[in-house]
Amino acid sequence: MIRRYLPKSVADLVHWYERYISPLSLIAGFIADNLILLRRVDTLRSNVLLISYLFVAALGIVLIHMIETGKLRHRIFLSVAPLIPVVIQFSFGGLFSGFVSLYSRSVGFAGSWIFVLLVAGLLIGNERFTRLYVRLPFQIGIYFTTLFAFLIFFLPVVMHRIGDLMFLLSGITALVLVALLMYVLHLVVPEAEREGRMRAARAVAIVYALFNVLYFTHAIPPLPLALKDAGVYHSVTREGTDYLLSGEPTSWLESLLTYARVFHRAPGESVYVYTAIFAPTGLSTTIIHQWQHYDESAKTWLTEGVVSFPVAGGREGGYRGYSQKTTVEPGKWRVNVLTSTGDIIGRVSFTVSDATTTPVLTEFTR
Repeated sequence: MIRRYLPKSVADLVHWYERYISPLSLIAGFIADNLILLRRVDTLRSNVLLISYLFVAALGIVLIHMIETGKLRHRIFLSVAPLIPVVIQFSFGGLFSGFVSLYSRSVGFAGSWIFVLLVAGLLIGNERFTRLYVRLPFQIGIYFTTLFAFLIFFLPVVMHRIGDLMFLLSGITALVLVALLMYVLHLVVPEAEREGRMRAARAVAIVYALFNVLYFTHAIPPLPLALKDAGVYHSVTREGTDYLLSGEPTSWLESLLTYARVFHRAPGESVYVYTAIFAPTGLSTTIIHQWQHYDESAKTWLTEGVVSFPVAGGREGGYRGYSQKTTVEPGKWRVNVLTSTGDIIGRVSFTVSDATTTPVLTEFTR
């Protein structure tokens, strides 16, 4: 009875995959990426996995066009031909799932969610793209997207540098590699390459322009840096390898809502903002705490102070540091956690309220 429902051919297997396995593999793959496989951008396991997906996708693109143009006529290749778009789809799905996992860990600013949601949309839409994966312009456009998104954080990890220059180098490298793929296609399937060349070039140009707009408007999370921990406290001291924090207890709801956290400031008391920034092993950079106060009359944020300090990569929980401000007016405050190039890694928001005495505090160790 069960045999009746099992796939009887490669075509049936593809249909079986699309209808039953694909949705489950999306969920399982996303959970595996988040909990097991892609915990950090600088691990060998994470990068080998993502590079493997890129290689399999490129190989699948070449094979599918060699079969379609008759360059590969062996019956083995012809029998598995319907599976190749599925394999390409699976590889791109793995890449998008990995990018959502890694980039969402780095999101500490509302504007950066634009990029993560775009990638998540591609991940979800990937389940409906199977028939499009036989078209060269679509293949090249998606491949360039994944390649660029990977190189944005991979090159800084390898070269131990971050900034605009590394982003531009990532874009140039992605263009060179996708041009190399097109050259390989020109050598093995020149007729297919000529037919789809211009539309593929337009797709690459659009994706390249979109990435640049998102990056220079600070909408791409600043991987490989990520905000691991942050908060506003009444005191921060360092004892040995530990940081001792003293702050007001907050509920989970207060920690989620903007400005729900109220800092009750006693006369003469300083305000401390603590952060822990993850950076890959071997990468050293400068982090900036930009203190801003909201001017109710002008309806704008005014910068009241800037503090910078170096961070070194490698610590799982992030490189810890803090800044303090002694003169703080009542009202809305935020501390933007920035890279040296102005990219927002995260933000600590709170409302200062004058108090006659220091409230009951809770001690934390980091």
